[in-house]
Amino acid sequence: MFKKNIDMRHKKKNKPHRIVVHFKDGRLVKGYTTDFIPARDTFHLKSAQEEGRESVYEINCTDLKAIFFVRTLEGNRTYVEKKKFDEVDISNLRGLKIKVEFSDGEVIRGMSFDYSKDFNGFFIKPVDPEANNGKVYVIADNLHDIQIGSKAEN
Repeated sequence: MFKKNIDMRHKKKNKPHRIVVHFKDGRLVKGYTTDFIPARDTFHLKSAQEEGRESVYEINCTDLKAIFFVRTLEGNRTYVEKKKFDEVDISNLRGLKIKVEFSDGEVIRGMSFDYSKDFNGFFIKPVDPEANNGKVYVIADNLHDIQIGSKAEN
């Protein structure tokens, strides 16, 4: 699962990324990371849900569905996210069109520069440029289906 209160003093100080971590079992944790690297099995998350406390967790990627790199941790509950390519101006989109369906039924469409069936995970930039999710790191073993190119549009 994850370990609490890891000593991070020896870690290099990088700019923190706001993330929402979605576990395979449906739990999610909001917070910040400075050491996520796709090639590694673990990273650290400083919880935003436990303000006033220095709660740092070691997260194992094999426990995850995906990592959502977000603009704000609060999101915008009134915004209706566009989820299909025909709902947005695609002239500025770059990369490989991709549609992923997770084992829990959630579908994300967007663009990917690093998708490979041989990787444990890959990034998707969601189709809606105004959505709270800036990019999503998808854990490949939790996917039900992947469609690329024109098949991603359906």
